[in-house]
Formats: sequence, structure tokens, C-alpha cells
Amino acid sequence: MKIIGLTGGVGAGKTQILEYLSDKYGATVCQADKVARQLQKKGTDVYRRIVEHFGEGILNEKGDLDREKLAGVVFSSSEELQVLNGIVHPAVKEEVMRKIASEKKRSTNLFVLEAALLIEDHYDEICDELWYVYVKKDIRKNRLVYSRGYQSEKIDEIMASQLSKEEFLKSCDRVIDNNDVFAETMLQLDNIVREL
Repeated sequence: MKIIGLTGGVGAGKTQILEYLSDKYGATVCQADKVARQLQKKGTDVYRRIVEHFGEGILNEKGDLDREKLAGVVFSSSEELQVLNGIVHPAVKEEVMRKIASEKKRSTNLFVLEAALLIEDHYDEICDELWYVYVKKDIRKNRLVYSRGYQSEKIDEIMASQLSKEEFLKSCDRVIDNNDVFAETMLQLDNIVREL
């Protein structure tokens, strides 16, 4: 089984690439973000630890984590962000490892892990290759305004918190250029999968 780590800045079109790899090549797709959300549901160990540290003020009326309130706390303090990451990221990695082991038993050919912090969380230790989806900043901004309705200040904030193009290039094995029409990207992906 080939384990591929897919990363890139916000608005690079990673989701569309994951769907293509899944539909055309039967790749098993794992998105670290979705795993993290599952692990933070009410009643889980991660949920309990977050509430223990941050208090019940970060919960909504149903007792679930209020992601906006929590973001308000952690994005105004790097120490608090470190605490949250220290609770969530190791649990996510453990769950990803469990999923990989389970897919190996099922004789899956291609496992693609998409994670915003793929490089920072050292997923290169788990993956056979890291792929960087490259799209110019202005194209990503336009996509985020139209697809997600983001304001330009929010986009700038998110982009500022992510690795630079140079850092991605330094850490990744392959670059997928997703600046043009998706048909071009599909050709690149087909060539890469053939090489694998």
C-alpha cells in the first residue's frame, strides 16, 4: 500500500484532488480535519480534556464544543493554541495510524492523507511521499471568496498562519500544479499514479 500525504495552502483545491483519486483509483481518503472533529465530539476523551483545560465557556447550549468560541480563545494566545494542539494532534495521529493499519489488512493500494499540518506534525514519518498542491495566492483568494464566501481579511489571516510556498517545496516530494483547468491537474495525477 502506498501512503501519500497531500498538503497545500487554503483554497488550493485539495478536496477536488482527493475526490478524483478516490473515484478514479479507488484511493482511501483520510482527512485529518474530519478525524479531529470526530475525536472532539461530546463524550470522547479528547472532548473531556479540552473542556477540563478551557472550561465550559467554550461549549454551546447542547454541551458540544463551540468551534468559534474555542477559536476565539486559541487564536488570541499562542500558549493556548499549543495546549489545544497538544491535546488534539497526537490523538489524530494515533487514529490515522489505526486507519492505515486497518486499510493495510484490507489490501488497499492507495491511502491518501490530507492534513493542513502534514509537515509540521511530521507525517513524512508515516507517508511514502508528500505531495504539495500549488496554486498562486491570488487564484486561491478568488476561489475562497467565491466558494466559501470568505472576507479578504479572513483569507489573509489564514494564509499568514500557513507555511510559505518555499517551505512546502522544501518538504514535499512532488508538486501538483492546480492553477489551470482541472483537466490539466487530472493529467498530472494520472502520470504520478502510473509512476507509483
